[in-house]
Amino acid sequence: MLLKYLRILLLPFSIVYGFVVFTRNLFFDYGIFSMYIIPKKSICIGNLSTGGTGKTPMVLFLTKKLKDKYSVGILSRGYGRKTNGYLDVFIDSDAGLVGDEPLLFAKNLGDGVKIAVCEDRKKGIHLLLSKFSIDLILLDDAFQHRKVKAGLNILINDYNQPIHKDFLLPMGNLREGKNGIKRADLMIISKCPMEINENEKSQFISNYSMKKENIFFSHIVYEDFIPFFKNNITSTNKIILVTGIANSKPIIEYLEKNYEVFTLNYSDHYQFNEKDIEQIHKKFDTFASREIRIVCTEKDFVRFGSLLNRCKMEEYPWYYLPIRIQIDREQELINKIENYVRSI
Repeated sequence: MLLKYLRILLLPFSIVYGFVVFTRNLFFDYGIFSMYIIPKKSICIGNLSTGGTGKTPMVLFLTKKLKDKYSVGILSRGYGRKTNGYLDVFIDSDAGLVGDEPLLFAKNLGDGVKIAVCEDRKKGIHLLLSKFSIDLILLDDAFQHRKVKAGLNILINDYNQPIHKDFLLPMGNLREGKNGIKRADLMIISKCPMEINENEKSQFISNYSMKKENIFFSHIVYEDFIPFFKNNITSTNKIILVTGIANSKPIIEYLEKNYEVFTLNYSDHYQFNEKDIEQIHKKFDTFASREIRIVCTEKDFVRFGSLLNRCKMEEYPWYYLPIRIQIDREQELINKIENYVRSI
């Protein structure tokens, strides 16, 4: 309740922020600010909110569906990296240099998909297209980067923190006003409960002016634990969950259905160091029973890098938990996207 009242005090700042963002968008809409139209088929996957709405698994989902038919490239800003400028991303890249999400893309998609990072999207697109033969570019988190105009915009809207119940920064979590939805061609409602019914979907859709057939619902599917090393535990009822992501609530709720969960939360895109690993191991050592796992997300896993061989991590039962998304009317969504890609 106190937090609610504190946020209300931020309302004047949100109004000023909203006016600035609205004016900026208006200048782009009327051509006062110029936009670079991407010369290839392009899909922007973004959101209106701060935090983790599920863009990363959506990029992976679409790329896996399209990469066998088209030559796909992915361009990301590489948020959280220690470098600037354009960099190609490979399976053995350092997360600190390219960012955790682009490295996760590379490890999941292999060499067949060209992945690059660049904070200047126009420059990044130009270099990516000049270096590689690409039919389709996926832009990760570029919905507010209006200096670049993608051919198709997909907006991710978290079911648990929906746009229609949110407010502009800093009072709320919206990067821009709800009218930004008008720039989207398709909307994915992410992180839905498994048991959501058609009536609930209709009620959710009624909050938006977008056509019903362009709104899709998705949920997270958690896969089997994967060990860092060959130290499988046959049974356990306790988990130490280590996360450095924007929203750890879904994974905590999932694990708590079957395990007693002890959480160690770090900031989003956190770069782990040796001291962190030492503290995590000390936490593990406080438990008398060794039938306990240390679990992290796959995005966290790619950030460990050289720490895997420097911090005696092989002596502890480290695992990561991969996820994928499942979308209702999946084929209808893919058909809409392929119709765009094939169009002249």
